[in-house]
Amino acid sequence: MKTGLAQINATVGDFAGNIQKITRMYSLAKQAKIDLLIFPELCVCGYPPEDLLLKKHFLAENKKAVEQIAKDCPDITIMIGFAEFHNGHCFNSMAILQSGRIIKTYQKSLLPNYGVFDEKRYFSAGSEPAVIKINNLSVVCTICEDIWDLQWLKDFLFSVAEKNLIVNISASPFHAGKINQKLTILETCAKTFACPVAYCNIVGGQDELVFDGRSMFVNSDGNPIACAKAFDEDLLIADIDGNGLKNAKPLEIKTNDTEEIYQALVLGTRDYIKKNGFKKTLIGLSGGIDSALTAAIAVDALGRENVVGVTMPTKFNSSETINDAELVAKNLGIEFHTIPVEQVLQRFNQELGKISGWSDKGLAFENLQARIRGTILMSMSNQFGYLVLTTGNKSETAVGYSTLYGDTAGGFAVIKDVPKTIVYHLCDYFNKVRGKDVIPQSVIKRIPTAELRFGQKDSDSLPEYEILDGILKAYIEEEKSLPEIITRGFDAKTVVKVIEMVDKNEYKRRQCPPGVKITPKAFGRDRRMPITNLYRQQINEKK
Repeated sequence: MKTGLAQINATVGDFAGNIQKITRMYSLAKQAKIDLLIFPELCVCGYPPEDLLLKKHFLAENKKAVEQIAKDCPDITIMIGFAEFHNGHCFNSMAILQSGRIIKTYQKSLLPNYGVFDEKRYFSAGSEPAVIKINNLSVVCTICEDIWDLQWLKDFLFSVAEKNLIVNISASPFHAGKINQKLTILETCAKTFACPVAYCNIVGGQDELVFDGRSMFVNSDGNPIACAKAFDEDLLIADIDGNGLKNAKPLEIKTNDTEEIYQALVLGTRDYIKKNGFKKTLIGLSGGIDSALTAAIAVDALGRENVVGVTMPTKFNSSETINDAELVAKNLGIEFHTIPVEQVLQRFNQELGKISGWSDKGLAFENLQARIRGTILMSMSNQFGYLVLTTGNKSETAVGYSTLYGDTAGGFAVIKDVPKTIVYHLCDYFNKVRGKDVIPQSVIKRIPTAELRFGQKDSDSLPEYEILDGILKAYIEEEKSLPEIITRGFDAKTVVKVIEMVDKNEYKRRQCPPGVKITPKAFGRDRRMPITNLYRQQINEKK
């Protein structure tokens, strides 16, 4: 049985566009004489469709689209994911298509309800296994989470006597290192049931989420023998017979976290911009490392002709950072503008000075500079239709080291989930791939500074980033308590300070634009903390 895994980049709600991608893969499969063609979870409507699933007409269009696909693709058995409305309930389902019609559906049984997943909000759980015969081989249907609890799956498939292939269609979001977890799950599944597994994952960006593809075939020994492209559409083909995968040799899947993260950021940025109808982006270039990396990602995502950089200096910006902003733009080959804002700043200061108590020596005056820059960028966005990309990283976002309505002003936060220490790794990776310092070493090696006052350094307000990122990872991603973090060797006062900064800045994060998820727990969909929150017990006890 010649089997194809068709990983496509589906767009939520774009039934016509998704059908076009599906039929294109079907044409390629026909040319390759494929017997079974497998598509990802919910690819007919895109994943995750969220509250669109509460609209009955949206569910009706799902069914209509699947019927259209069956009619247009009659010559191959197809397994495809869609949202099914059946007997008054909504299901995350797989349709099996043969000879121009839907012959069977399988309804996902294990519904994830953690992290970025809300499937129990929308779907009812299926209760019956589904097995089809193709070329005298028994093919078992599963959807994503169904294979993550293997004891449950063994019980669920108890009545299925013969299993020649387990098919798992998936929409599994990316984060760095997750591929190793997936490999372990697929290996264990194949070994548990002593049969091959065909795993078909969706690819593409959807708001904060990125799906990495990497569909694969795993033999009955648990070894991957073929893997589709990462972060791109692909059609992967393998031959399967009663003894498993024919002529299959184990494949070593090599991973590099920095490379994966960079590819995810590029794909997530490209899809967010293009799927939302934008063409060009606008970035405030400060001469610092975060804006340089954001611009580099934008160039790889959209092409240099679609990226515009703007530097907006005041008297607090050094000649070195002003020159570096221009050099980054020149090296990337992007359009570049200089708009000095010192006179605008002074005029604001003059008018605000009429109010008793206003000072040009404090935080409000520093933040005013960022807000003037944000206003300029958003004005250009309105005038020219460019999407503003913000440049704040996860470390800054976590502790509120950013100006609300200033450097948080924009439509998409490219490196919102990238810790500062990883920003450096990504810049080094970008330069290494190009074989030269496109991002200048002067930018990479400069002591981090917001340049909102003379002599300012990030370390005036924050711990060194290596320390800060270690504390943030423990507190945010690993949910460790204050005492647990301190036992890792961090200074107690520093930990208390960081936790307090994280907790009190939830209101600010809630107002930030979406950005690409690359860590196991990102702000937003992953981490949903109340803004009004007086839980400080463990901190007060430590004090």
